[in-house]
Amino acid sequence: MELRHLRYFIAVAEELNFTRAAEKLHMAQPPLSQQIQQLEEELGFQLFHRTKRTVTLTEAGQVFFEEAQNILQQVEKAIQLGKQTSRGELGQLTIGFVSSAAHNVVPAMVRAFRTQHPGVKLELRELTTDEQLQRLLDGRIDIGFVRPPVDEAVNSEIVFEESLMVALPVTHPMARRDRVQLRSLSGEPFILFPRSLAPGLYDPIVSFCQQAGFSPIIGQEATQMQTIVSLVAAEMGVAIVPASMRNFERRGVVYKYLSEPSPMVSIALIWRNKPSPAVQRFLETARQF
Repeated sequence: MELRHLRYFIAVAEELNFTRAAEKLHMAQPPLSQQIQQLEEELGFQLFHRTKRTVTLTEAGQVFFEEAQNILQQVEKAIQLGKQTSRGELGQLTIGFVSSAAHNVVPAMVRAFRTQHPGVKLELRELTTDEQLQRLLDGRIDIGFVRPPVDEAVNSEIVFEESLMVALPVTHPMARRDRVQLRSLSGEPFILFPRSLAPGLYDPIVSFCQQAGFSPIIGQEATQMQTIVSLVAAEMGVAIVPASMRNFERRGVVYKYLSEPSPMVSIALIWRNKPSPAVQRFLETARQF
């Protein structure tokens, strides 16, 4: 049995007239009658009572009619869902992001994508850059927001750049200044990401300090940006952070611009080769920013 047999049968069942059903199907009436007879032989029961003047459904034919309609509706639904998925309108994306990206590009891009593609389910996971690279290669995430540099095994594209600021305890002597000279912090303990996890932040910050004439005293390391800010609030030291971290309000912390021209730090998107349609749609949304 093929789907066309169900369509032929449904047309006759709806019209209860072979001639009108044939016209509806854009075919001749004799081949249609032959197809219905072959279907009845394959099924092993009669679908229609036929006389010279009337065509009516048998009791078995009525039951088969209802189920055949359901089958075709499910087939049409499957076709439609398949088309939507192939266009990236349906599906699921698992997105990784470094903690600082939650304060700049991630909320805006996710909100825009959900507006444009409400049929795609998003799952967000906060991960370090190294964790994202590994999970992307393993297929456990589809897209990542990371700090460059990026492994050449994946595709990448810069989507955001920003300057650096200093986070100070509110009790710090320089907390009331409009701007802070980086060199004036040379004797302070710095709270930094471990270089092994975030060279894209660690290296620009250390280089920035060295250009100001000193090497930073590393008093504490932390793997999450929110933790770094919390340690600043606890007066464990000072921290150089991406400027978007000023959106993260933490009691006991103030953010200050630096007097020296700041290097820029980046957020990049990463994805595998041969991206799914949903990933391609997300990339299109990201490029609008």
